[in-house]
Amino acid sequence: MSKPPTIFKKSTNLLLEFIAGNMTVGEALPSEQFLATTCQGSRTVVRSAMAYLHTRGVINGLTDRQLIRRPTEDDYFDVAELQSGMERIQQVMMERVFQRDMQPGAEFSEVELAREAGTSTVSIREFLIGFSRFGLIEKKPRGGWRLCAFDPSFAQELADMRQMFEIAAVERFCSLPSSDPAYKELARLIAKHQQLKPKMKTRYGEFPALDREFHTFLIGLLHNRFAQEFYDIISFVFHYHYQWDKGEEMERNSYALTEHLAILLALEEQNPSKALECMRSHLHSARTSLLTSIRTRGQAPEAA
Repeated sequence: MSKPPTIFKKSTNLLLEFIAGNMTVGEALPSEQFLATTCQGSRTVVRSAMAYLHTRGVINGLTDRQLIRRPTEDDYFDVAELQSGMERIQQVMMERVFQRDMQPGAEFSEVELAREAGTSTVSIREFLIGFSRFGLIEKKPRGGWRLCAFDPSFAQELADMRQMFEIAAVERFCSLPSSDPAYKELARLIAKHQQLKPKMKTRYGEFPALDREFHTFLIGLLHNRFAQEFYDIISFVFHYHYQWDKGEEMERNSYALTEHLAILLALEEQNPSKALECMRSHLHSARTSLLTSIRTRGQAPEAA
């Protein structure tokens, strides 16, 4: 028997999260259209997810769709199952850069990445060729790959494109009705930022993951695959270069978190002009930090 598709698993987990956070036993599920938006899938996928919940005894059937018990951990699909092959490859690539202090010029092979990602070298090669279009990595003449350094002009162009997408995302959110499911995600992000803020002196290393959640949420509002692909490149470049400016990491992350909160709270207040002003300020800070990191890297002694 074939495995359920990834989109079904992701939508089912999102449906379970919605139920856990918003419903009480005895209530009926909302409309399929509402759930399709909440679960980021089609109505067909939502029906499949509800059928799964019925077989698990979470709802009483596909007609009344009443909640008969709260979801438990066993109802969810394992997060590890939800990644596509390309997502696993990207994760391995990012982990190598962020966790191993790989410097410009560092070399790696397709075989190494394939082993870590648990995928084929053909898939690795396809990913790396696509990634190389942006000048972040390059193929060596006699085989293998190496990381490239990025100059200030590259960073400026990247920051310009980032501003276009993220300003558009804020404008998109501001056009949504207050009943849109995006407001629930907004509330969750506000809570996560507020929980981390007083602990930043000792837990500032947790911020990059939250930063990615924040920007992925905004870019996701555009429903634009090209914007999402581009944001993956932005994330890679920004966090890669921040490695070379570790002395200011806590202060930089704390300041960025405060800026995130200002944007999120302005969106919650449904204040478009304030939200856009806060986003522009945040993007200016990010641009400045990136250029500073590139200069810091340029002044650092080369590795032996």
